[in-house]
Amino acid sequence: MLDLQFTKNKVECGTDEAGRGCLAGPVTAAAVILNKNFSNCVLNDSKQLSLKKRNLLEKLIKEEAVSYGVAHVMMEDIDEINILNASIKAMHHSIDLLSIRPEFISVDGNKFHPYPSIEHSCITKGDAKYLNIAAASILAKTARDAFMIKIHEEFPMYNWKKNKGYPTKQHREAIKKYGITKYHRRSFKLLPTSLPAKSKKQRNNS
Repeated sequence: MLDLQFTKNKVECGTDEAGRGCLAGPVTAAAVILNKNFSNCVLNDSKQLSLKKRNLLEKLIKEEAVSYGVAHVMMEDIDEINILNASIKAMHHSIDLLSIRPEFISVDGNKFHPYPSIEHSCITKGDAKYLNIAAASILAKTARDAFMIKIHEEFPMYNWKKNKGYPTKQHREAIKKYGITKYHRRSFKLLPTSLPAKSKKQRNNS
């Protein structure tokens, strides 16, 4: 089982994001403060768990966490400030949503902008080391997946309910065939060519 958190006695939140490598949709982050007595032998990095386990853990975390916050940063911000800064912005927003102000922030990964007046530590592969970061990875992943499943209904040809916006072969073939949507990240290399994908509006006018 993972350790509860990085510090021993501080009120600590773990934070993580989901969707950095996607071609469409937001980047989503979560922050979680767990009870000092919390334990779970299944909870781990969301990427290591099945859909069924993630959904069960999502419910458990929301029921048992001292506090949690989940935030999306949308495509327009990603294109304007880049995906790294957008990911950190989402983490900050998720921390803003906590009902209890943490004394310490454990961050998955190696990049973070200091949060006002709260000490932090960046932890490479932290979601496989600490329960509070793993819990954040679960909430970020399930919230983002739910967003992508919802917008799949608007643009089913991209099959976002399955690929969740990641650069699968099927997703890129759909971009090539149908163009891009308002949910695509225009600053990303959407197709493996030097030519930008046309938007649906551009295709209709050509």
